[in-house]
Amino acid sequence: MDFITSPYLTQNVSVRRVMLHVLAALLPGVAVYLWLLGPAILVQIGIATATALVTEALMLFARKKPLALFLGDGSAVVTAWLIALAFPPLAPWWLVAVGTAFAIVVAKQLYGGLGQNPFNPAMIAFAVCIVSFPALMSQWPAIDSGAGFGEHLALIFGQTPRLDALTGATPLDALKTAQRLGEGQTSVAQIIANPAVFGIVAGRGWEWISLGYLIGGLWLGWRGIIGWRVPFAFLGGMAVVSGALWLSHPTGFANPLFHLFSGGAMFGAFFIATDPVTGCTTPKGKLIFGFSAGVLAYLIRVFGAYPDGVAFAVLLLNLCVPIIDLYTQPPIFGMKK
Repeated sequence: MDFITSPYLTQNVSVRRVMLHVLAALLPGVAVYLWLLGPAILVQIGIATATALVTEALMLFARKKPLALFLGDGSAVVTAWLIALAFPPLAPWWLVAVGTAFAIVVAKQLYGGLGQNPFNPAMIAFAVCIVSFPALMSQWPAIDSGAGFGEHLALIFGQTPRLDALTGATPLDALKTAQRLGEGQTSVAQIIANPAVFGIVAGRGWEWISLGYLIGGLWLGWRGIIGWRVPFAFLGGMAVVSGALWLSHPTGFANPLFHLFSGGAMFGAFFIATDPVTGCTTPKGKLIFGFSAGVLAYLIRVFGAYPDGVAFAVLLLNLCVPIIDLYTQPPIFGMKK
């Protein structure tokens, strides 16, 4: 009799397969972008993708690595899509190109390529650009601007001045501005009750984009591409701290649902914090990483100078990954801790 040794089952897992699943999961969010803001987001995705592939090819050539093998794994394309979706859709073309090139060259290839970078490349690109070009990184399109695709293209490629009529504040920006102007005289509940700006839950239009990311993220979890710990802990951390402040001071803080569906919360929870390269590897470590990133993202967006804190929260937690993994290692099989 022939005996078959373990492992008995194998999974068809490859970097390319994982990256294709991530790209597919981003499609619901991209579709909502198209519905609300037009095809300008596709232009930015194209610019970021072309820049990522060219810069990755140049770095691989300089490092004498096989181009087809590494370009074909899809990691550069995923980074490009994440950057394009994190940047304002009407950002100048050169800003998206500079951010993408910086992510590929400095945050990825100079560390040795995929699997060796300690920081999330897409969030490095966002952090560098928002610190260097804060005004351009804050010009998000107005949902009801009425501008056509031609006007959006002219803005992206610098053929027309950047008019305030075509851009508007995000819900998080609008809330902060209203609180400063009201000087504590107007409650947060009264501010976000305006459906023209804040929609049903967390921002007219933007809440539906977050829903698209939620759908895509849940699909990734169902397919086994990402685990439940990091996104659950990230959203849980944000919900816990926002809920505690809202319950203690409801006139000064927005409810948890507003924060979960505004800004980059869903995007960060399912597509940024779940990066297997720059995140924790132990089960307890993933919970600590996700929860801490969610709490920190909330604190930065509410008390910090920037409208959202997902990028900075994830990057700061990337620094803590080695020590978190060190102290959350499970005991070796057959031995007590």
